[in-house]
Amino acid sequence: MKEQLLDTLKQYFGYHSFRPLQEEIITSILKKNDTLVLMPTGGGKSICYQIPALIMEGTAVIVSPLISLMKDQVENLRANGIAAQALNSSNDETTNANLRLQCLQGKVKLLYISPERLLSELPFLLKDIKISLFAIDEAHCISQWGHDFRPEYTQLNILRKHFPDIPIVALTATADKITRLDILEQLNMRSPQIFISSFDRPNLSLAVKRGLRQDEKLHAILHFIARHEKECGIIYCMSRSTSEKLTNILQKHGIKAAAYHAGLQGKEREKAQEDFINDRIQVVCATVAFGMGIDKSNVRWVIHYNLPKSIESFYQEIGRAGRDGLPGETLLFYSLSDIILLTKFAAQSKQQQLNMEKLYRMQQYAEANICRRRILMNYFGETMEEDCHNCDVCKNPPERFDGTVTVQKALSAIARTNEQIGVHTLINILRGTAEQEVIRNGFDKLKTYGVGRDIPVYDWKVYLLQMLNLGYFEIAYNENNRLKITDSGRKVLFGQARAMLVVVKHSQEQYNASRKPQVKVTKSPADSSVFPKQTEENDALFEKLRALRKELADRQRIPPYIVLSDKCLHLIATSKPETIEEFEKISGIGEYKKEKYGKDFIELIRKFNKH
Repeated sequence: MKEQLLDTLKQYFGYHSFRPLQEEIITSILKKNDTLVLMPTGGGKSICYQIPALIMEGTAVIVSPLISLMKDQVENLRANGIAAQALNSSNDETTNANLRLQCLQGKVKLLYISPERLLSELPFLLKDIKISLFAIDEAHCISQWGHDFRPEYTQLNILRKHFPDIPIVALTATADKITRLDILEQLNMRSPQIFISSFDRPNLSLAVKRGLRQDEKLHAILHFIARHEKECGIIYCMSRSTSEKLTNILQKHGIKAAAYHAGLQGKEREKAQEDFINDRIQVVCATVAFGMGIDKSNVRWVIHYNLPKSIESFYQEIGRAGRDGLPGETLLFYSLSDIILLTKFAAQSKQQQLNMEKLYRMQQYAEANICRRRILMNYFGETMEEDCHNCDVCKNPPERFDGTVTVQKALSAIARTNEQIGVHTLINILRGTAEQEVIRNGFDKLKTYGVGRDIPVYDWKVYLLQMLNLGYFEIAYNENNRLKITDSGRKVLFGQARAMLVVVKHSQEQYNASRKPQVKVTKSPADSSVFPKQTEENDALFEKLRALRKELADRQRIPPYIVLSDKCLHLIATSKPETIEEFEKISGIGEYKKEKYGKDFIELIRKFNKH
């Protein structure tokens, strides 16, 4: 079985080995187990269901929320010689009729479909074809606790009823613990196998700039883009007007940019997206309406002009950089005005309490003085014991002290209340405050009552925020924001690990939002075993390879990264293959791409080497 999986991987996708968990996930699906997959953007989720789809008899039905996302996936699969189709409203009826016929004839291995279209096809097409598996992409959309909840996804629970013997695979890059449980319940998954890959994206650097004026933000953005000459990126803006104003400014500075937001005409949005995907523009200034359907592997950077509404949204959006595994850079701007406006939006939403809490956690990330990557990992339930050394905080570390005893006092109070309290009550217990709720519940009788009386309320708030961000406890949104001690927290509580906290500074200077932080952002060093060293790569050859890729892509009217990824081009520019056999050894080049593009690239390299 393993040999068959590796042969399929090499033949269609050009890889010689699986990434972590991919093989286990594929094996689970082939055994017809219901399977939940949590894997970061760019981590290789799609291959987890695509390989079983190629091996199993019948057609795999992939439920996807956006037409643009389906289009991108189908183009990628076809570029690898795989029979894939998308059944959606952008096709005319003749196209959809031919597509249905191909499915009935067993000629389609992967069928992409929206949740609404899936429901309408249940009594017709889907009952007449042999289905190998159902894959629910962007599965967090099914959960009311997810950051992008979509009511139409909730109807997918009927799949189990109509197709009791067909495995259901749910995949997402952004789901906290509560959302994961909700996905399993909503889809009626039976004895599901759950695979949680590391959420870490070490190739992405993280930085935050706070309190900058508009002119300072613009200066920082122009300087940032200048450092990324010829490298494309996304700037996320909170409002439509901001995206348009910023686009105009960038264009006046000679930068090829376009705006993208829901207020534009469909053709304008489509043109902006197509121009970006096909490398005709360098920058897209967009609202959150942009990106979910973008599988562009060579996005090198992401800037957030404003604070996102949640960590899930932020993590998904920065995940659009460096999907090919090469270094990517991210920058977040944050100001008080962002908080005011986002608070207003959260207060007006249907899930006011949940959205306010998620916004608060995003604010905590932006204001944090501990490793930002650890905060992200801990938010998604993954413990990271060491700092990342690839975020602005790690590069300019604050003063720390051994806060083990302080942490133990807080965790002990949580434990002695059977994890039934929130932050406000916890501080009252630690401070020995005779508040009504404390007295009514008998918390004044606890051994921990008043043990933190010597620490001011403000300092306790800061320390508890650090403890939360370090992953010593978590907040159960579905239990009225009660605090729950994690495994990492228990290690500190029982003396098995130390806790280093950042010293609380009380000077006004630290909180002066108008100052301009001195943030040094550098790319993480690439792993020499995976990425070519820059000194080994011929820059002139890389540019010629990129030009050839663009020419081949334009000829077929497909995005350049679908022909070959940037990673492939870097590897080719390093190894300079002059034979088909050498070309085929490049990671990411399968049988189909070898046959289709090998001669063109080899001919270019031979000519280059002669000169």
